[in-house]
Amino acid sequence: MNATDARSRAGQADVAEQGRICALATRGVRDLQEVTAAHPGLFSADTFDSAMLSSVATAIAFTAPWHSADELRITTRTLLWVFAADWQVDYLATSADDVRTLVAECLAVADGADPPAGRHLARLLADLRDDLATVPAFDRLRPVWRDELERMFAAVAREWDWKNAPGGSLPTLDRYLDNADNLACSFVNVTHWTATGDGNCLRHLDELLTVGREVQRVLRLVNDLATHGRDVQWGDLNALMLVPDPVLVRDRLAQLTRRCHGLLDLLAEREPRQADYMRRQLSFTAGFYQVSDFWGTP
Repeated sequence: MNATDARSRAGQADVAEQGRICALATRGVRDLQEVTAAHPGLFSADTFDSAMLSSVATAIAFTAPWHSADELRITTRTLLWVFAADWQVDYLATSADDVRTLVAECLAVADGADPPAGRHLARLLADLRDDLATVPAFDRLRPVWRDELERMFAAVAREWDWKNAPGGSLPTLDRYLDNADNLACSFVNVTHWTATGDGNCLRHLDELLTVGREVQRVLRLVNDLATHGRDVQWGDLNALMLVPDPVLVRDRLAQLTRRCHGLLDLLAEREPRQADYMRRQLSFTAGFYQVSDFWGTP
C-alpha cells in the first residue's frame, strides 16, 4: 500500500467514526424531543428549538463517543436541564426572591423531596435524580453530585446579583472566572462520571473534579469571546465587559488553556480516557463556537 492509499483509508476511517458519532447524536436528539414533549411548561420558549436539541446531543456525543446512546442519555438530559435552569434564572426570574425560591426547590429535590406542583425545573431535576438512583455508584456519589449542583446554583445566583446590583457594580475578571461554576460544566461532568464511570474513574474523582474545574474556566472564556454580541443584546454578563481591552481576555484564555493541557497531560498517566474526554470538551467547544451558538432566537 502506498502513502496515498494509506491516507485515503485513514480518512475513510475518520469519516466512518464521525458518522457513528453523528448517529449517537441523532439518538440523543430523539430522546431530548421526548423530554421536551413531557415538560412543555419548561421548554415552551422559542430558544429551545430543534437546533438547540441537536447542539446539546451533538456536544455530548462528540465529547464521549466511546459510550452508547443509552449510556449517554442521563448526561445529555442533564445538559439540556442546565440550559433550562439558565433560562429560568437569567431571563424569567424578576427578583432575587424568585432566584432563591427556584434554588431552594431544586436543592430540596436533590435531597430527595418531591418537586412542588407546577414547578417544571424541579420536576425535571427529580426525573434526573431518579434516573441516577438506578446507577450503583450514585449511593456513594450523591453528596458530590448534590454539592456540584449547589455550587452551580450559588454561582448562577451570584451572577444574577452582579447583573442586577444598583449602580451596576461588576466583578473583576479574576472574580468572574472564580465564579465559572455558573457554566455548570462541572455539574454535568459529575453527572456523567457517576452515570458512566468505571471504578478507576471514580477512584480518581477528586483529581477529575480539580482538572475539570480548570477546563470549565477555559470554556467560560471561549463561550464569552464567541457570544459577546448576544450577551449585550440579552443583558447577560460577559468577560469582555469587565476589561478595557479584549486582548486581556484572549491572553488569559491562552494562559489558562496552556495550564489545562499541562494538567491533562498529568491526568492522562492515570486516567487516559477521562483526560481525553476533557480534551474533547475543549476542542469541540472551540470548534463549535467558530460557527454557531447553542441558543436560538428569543
